[in-house]
Amino acid sequence: MIKGFGGIFWRTKNPEAIKKWYGETLKLEFNDWNGTVIKPQADNETAFSFFKEDDEYFPAEQQTMLNFQVESIDETIAHLGRIGVPLAKEKESSEYGQFIWIKDPEGRLIELWEK
Repeated sequence: MIKGFGGIFWRTKNPEAIKKWYGETLKLEFNDWNGTVIKPQADNETAFSFFKEDDEYFPAEQQTMLNFQVESIDETIAHLGRIGVPLAKEKESSEYGQFIWIKDPEGRLIELWEK
């Protein structure tokens, strides 16, 4: 029945500032309707997963966490360093791939993943 995710939507205090940050930091290009369309590539996967309320994987006060799949975690780290965005947690590797985390200007933890 489900074909894929149709979108991710959330409220923000300052749409222009948050669009600018996501544009510069994650190289997303936003349209006039305050959004963008991310078209999956052949090797892209979207995970839909639940966490217990007290799980420490991401902050308890944050109800959802974005995870963006990236081409190269090392190139992403270099880009973030060039534009002054610090890592919120150090790079981790597991059987699922490599992960880093950053925070957006409103404090949301964002996971970046190289499969």
